Amino acid sequence: MASLNVSLSFFFATFVLCQAARRACKALLPAGAYASFAREAVGAAQLGACCLEMRMLAELGPWAGGFGPDLLLTLLTLLFLVHGATCDGAAANPTVSLQDFLLAEASVPRTLLKLAAQGLGVRAACALTRLYWAWELCDLHVLQNLLDPHCSSPLRTPVSHGALVEGAGAFFLHLTLLRLRNSLPAYRVPAVALLATVMTHTAGPFTSAFFNPALATWATFHCSGHTLLEYMQVYWLGPLTGMVLAVLLYHGRLPRLFQRNLLYSQKNKYRTPRGKPAPGPRDTQTPAEGCRSREPGRGGAGQPLPGSR
Repeated sequence: MASLNVSLSFFFATFVLCQAARRACKALLPAGAYASFAREAVGAAQLGACCLEMRMLAELGPWAGGFGPDLLLTLLTLLFLVHGATCDGAAANPTVSLQDFLLAEASVPRTLLKLAAQGLGVRAACALTRLYWAWELCDLHVLQNLLDPHCSSPLRTPVSHGALVEGAGAFFLHLTLLRLRNSLPAYRVPAVALLATVMTHTAGPFTSAFFNPALATWATFHCSGHTLLEYMQVYWLGPLTGMVLAVLLYHGRLPRLFQRNLLYSQKNKYRTPRGKPAPGPRDTQTPAEGCRSREPGRGGAGQPLPGSR
């Protein structure tokens, strides 16, 4: 239980420090700089640090700490809930920022700035978490500190299957985010947290269930067992493909690239009433046509023209 208490203290300290950093950045920086860079960097650092510590508990806890799956899943759900409630609207995930770009809700410079902030935030989280492990405050941290320099690949399935697993997880995650994006946080945060927990439990044995290219890059790409290209196929191409398919299925098009709906037919909202056919070109006559339609030598309504007698 000492290891669990140390991890809980780490989670609490991470949330407190990140919340203090958000308030400081919001007070010191302009609104645009905070929303595009600082908020994303802090949110990515918070998510990255918690995920790394949670991953250590999931890998070492069952055999070195006696942790059961029920405890780990409960703790994972709580982490997702607290992160969703405190992230202040940060995406903390490159695929979510690219989704906003495809929806034509973010410009190219703003998207690039968010991607850079997310990468820096996760990189800082990895460095600080490994520094915390080096203090060796519990037995699990001692083991993790010994194993970390010689880490093995988290991909425990063929590359094609791993890309499919990451892509499917990203597809369901983004489809849920699109469906609940206008919902109240009281409904959206628990729904996303439960979905993320289920997907992590399902995909964890195969790919460690990242669904986040920035987090996967800094946490696993240095591990031996697979090449850089194979890692990119699984942890970059898979989630990006799942995100694009989710946007395409939900909207029927990619708003940034296409104006026309590619999947769903659009019905005309203006309908002609039944029993009243639309007037054709021969049903209406101009005054000149009406004059030409009279018989020669006859007036209107069948009367003789004046002076015809």
